[in-house]
Amino acid sequence: METKRLIIVAVGGQGNLLSSRILGEAALLSDVPVRMSEIHGMAQRGGVVESAIVFGDAKSTIISDGEADLLVGFEPLETMRALNRCNAGTTVITSISPLSPFTVTIGRGTYPKLSKIKEMISTKTKKLIAYDAAAVAKEAGSVLSVNVVLLGSLIQTEVLPISADAVKEAIQKRVKPAFVDMNLGAFELGFNAAAGAGK
Repeated sequence: METKRLIIVAVGGQGNLLSSRILGEAALLSDVPVRMSEIHGMAQRGGVVESAIVFGDAKSTIISDGEADLLVGFEPLETMRALNRCNAGTTVITSISPLSPFTVTIGRGTYPKLSKIKEMISTKTKKLIAYDAAAVAKEAGSVLSVNVVLLGSLIQTEVLPISADAVKEAIQKRVKPAFVDMNLGAFELGFNAAAGAGK
């Protein structure tokens, strides 16, 4: 099968690692070879968390600059920072709900305008799906489900050889029972949001 390379970037605490594990489980359920690696950085202090996931018959989890078929960003500035991994054929999915870095919070930096971030991404990639995933997550029952909202949007693109049903089954296996229904709802809302948010 054709190899697909996915980068997921988030700020610590946004659930990047859970979303990666759900995707890995869904790939296994679909008989799709999958390899993953994670970079935690200063995650507990609000630093970046990055996952690299390669689907298909690849030998390595390393995704070099320009190699990503997909980029999913839980925070717009982190999405922009990972743009060097993309190319003219990359599909990018990002939440446009900012989490200001420490330097901005203490007045030592300024957060770029969201319109500028979206323009930069659109110029360098094939497709951009950008919307307020945090607001959609709240609609699902908790802002903490933003990771699963964005998974729904990722699957909606049909770039990966993984079905929505496989991801739903993986959610049931990987998420604590008390939160399964909320996360299944978040997945559906994210799936539907992507249909209207693509540019």
